[in-house]
Amino acid sequence: MKTTIATKYFSVNGLQREVSINIDQWGVAHIKADNLQDLFFAQGWNAARDRLWQMDVSRKCGLGLLSRDFGPGYLAQDRASRLFLYRGDMEPEWKAYGPDAEEICTFFTNGINAYIDACDAGSAPLPPEFAVLGNRPDRWKPEDVVRIRTHCLTRNAASELLRSKVMALAGPQLGLKLDVLRKQLSHCASATPVEGFDPVVISDRVLQDFFLAGSPVNFTTERLDSLLEEAHLWKVVTPSGDVARSSFGQGSNNWAISADKTTTGRPILALDPHRTHTLPSIRYVVHLATPELDVIGAGEPMVPGVSMGHNGTAAFGLTIFGADQEDIYVYDTSVENGNSYRYGGGWEEFRVVEESIPVKGYPDQPVELKFTRHGPVVYFDHDENRAFVVRTVVTEPGTAPYMASLSVMRAKTYPEYVYSLRGWGSPSVNHVYADTSNNVAWHAVGAMPVRDNWDGLLPVPGDGRFEWRGFVSSARLPSELNPARGFVATANAMNIPDAWSKSNPAVAYEWPDSSRHDTLHYELGSDKLISMEDCMRLQCSTYSPVATRIIKATSNIFGGACDLAPWHFLDCWDNDLTATSAPGALFEVWLNKHLGPMVAKYYGATNELIPMLMPVEAQKVASWLEMAAVDPDLIDALQATLVEAWAECFKLMGDNPKKWSWGSLHTLRLQHPLQSLVTADWSLKPIPVGGSGSTINFATYKLDDFRVDAGPSVRMVIDVGCWDDSFFINNPGQSGIPETKHYVDLAPSWTANEYKPLVYSAAKIDELTSSKIILAPRQTLA
Repeated sequence: MKTTIATKYFSVNGLQREVSINIDQWGVAHIKADNLQDLFFAQGWNAARDRLWQMDVSRKCGLGLLSRDFGPGYLAQDRASRLFLYRGDMEPEWKAYGPDAEEICTFFTNGINAYIDACDAGSAPLPPEFAVLGNRPDRWKPEDVVRIRTHCLTRNAASELLRSKVMALAGPQLGLKLDVLRKQLSHCASATPVEGFDPVVISDRVLQDFFLAGSPVNFTTERLDSLLEEAHLWKVVTPSGDVARSSFGQGSNNWAISADKTTTGRPILALDPHRTHTLPSIRYVVHLATPELDVIGAGEPMVPGVSMGHNGTAAFGLTIFGADQEDIYVYDTSVENGNSYRYGGGWEEFRVVEESIPVKGYPDQPVELKFTRHGPVVYFDHDENRAFVVRTVVTEPGTAPYMASLSVMRAKTYPEYVYSLRGWGSPSVNHVYADTSNNVAWHAVGAMPVRDNWDGLLPVPGDGRFEWRGFVSSARLPSELNPARGFVATANAMNIPDAWSKSNPAVAYEWPDSSRHDTLHYELGSDKLISMEDCMRLQCSTYSPVATRIIKATSNIFGGACDLAPWHFLDCWDNDLTATSAPGALFEVWLNKHLGPMVAKYYGATNELIPMLMPVEAQKVASWLEMAAVDPDLIDALQATLVEAWAECFKLMGDNPKKWSWGSLHTLRLQHPLQSLVTADWSLKPIPVGGSGSTINFATYKLDDFRVDAGPSVRMVIDVGCWDDSFFINNPGQSGIPETKHYVDLAPSWTANEYKPLVYSAAKIDELTSSKIILAPRQTLA
């Protein structure tokens, strides 16, 4: 006999008909409504039920409203965020996402506000973080969903800054040679400063506000207690080493396999988007159903719809495609009139926006925001009469992150899918698709600027000589449908076909390590049929092809003549970076703390330059070792780095190498943002994690302490056509409310590489429902 399901009833304003929310054993909400208005209203209400504090902080951060609730320590971040708000006309903004996008966002935010009303009335619980901080959640407006852009994954302003700094210290020729250690360039690109730009003008301060605007919000007693006169101290200047990783440390894997290559006889679509790990998770899985729409998948709690999943006919997923969507512009400003900058043959006035930022405990603080025709001014160098701007696609209409998914998730045929991608602005992504008609496809989509006379790899003067000539037409972007190999697969690497590059403008030259991409294509290209279980194992693979290359190349250099204990420790390793691997720990310490810097020195890097190049790209290290001319000095240098890494491992992990493990160093530490302010334990114990940035189980880390900073929280493997046989996991749980059932319940399964059913049919949902919510229209008196 089926256990009686606990059901809660809520009477709310704004609904037309009753809505049911079935919450399954893993915290996934299956929302069923009679119409789209009620569906998206309920999605907003439900997102607030699980993630209200996370959503409220994100909104306040994006709109520049943190200081009002938390004090002067957040004033600098508020000002920075306001520089990157969408400030254009809302009519083309809404139209970019479809004819009903504004309506959907209205329904969605009405639902969020209805939940806040319930909290105010005492009929729904307010998350405990509000009591800790002594503030209340704000009501949302529909435009809040799309005006906030600072959480978008665009690129490559940070790389332009680093490349400029390397060139300023080393000179253009040596600087370019060294910079490829940090990031190799495709298509034989060679970053050369354009006429009128000198790399020495660039400093960390140029992008301070840019980084600050996109930084996560942290809460400490010191920051919360900051005085107004101390507000200027709370600015983030990202260390140069972290800038390199922040620009390229987030990616994804996805693939779609044709039915004739699978054991199911149906297509399979797999996805595992990578982002900075957070508590709660950045992703949220939800099921949205009406008579006209039935879609399940993951998205971000603050955005309606889902951006990856399936609709009962077609499955879809995405990874970052490395289009260059940012540029740094440098302007000469007028000595006589500081409010103008040189453009064309004359001077143009800065557009000045004056705003007041409310600050807790103080009068509103006036701020002046300046803009050029290219974007927000992020720094003024008044001593040299220069201004610096970040031009980014996210200030253009139609580039709110993932909003185009409102159209994609409703596409039931391949032509409809292609049409829906026309509105995709940001981030630029590899979109993959599979449907019940056995179509599998890949499309690169996003707003990709056309640069006619420069490559976008370094800052350029903003005097009018270097302009974007619009964007590459969506219809012209590279794509692939039903390839003969029977699958499409992407992992952020350079995947633009040569034929396309020859007849189209370049959209990027910087791409991450291709190891994951190469591994995927090797595994999926085998002759054997591929199962759902194979796809799950592949997503969790910690095999390192870079380690294989580096150890083989080193062995060839040594020629069997190395008797060092650390070398024997590595030479018999299977090159699998499991969390329990002792040789894996030695390899990663050696590669990134000792071998990489050695290679940089061989290229001519000084001690001052090496931190800007770290971590040296693993594939570059492998290629250098494979091509190196063997001599006694090289052998001695390699052996010295091994001895140094061995000694460091003894310090880090103890005197018994057999007890070392990669996971003892390489840990994921999910800390609640308010942990330092509460006595309850709202955080997780450190989780040992395998993998690296070169493994399909993507797990990048900070060089100073090896802590994992980015990777997949949500994973899905979708059985296209037999939807109940699909699987997912979302780390650490679906809920953002500490100490509730679904707050961290999925973390053990995520750690163990286990998946949970992503159920879809009414029968399966009913079977696995653990609790239920009924939303009913509130009856009002006539």
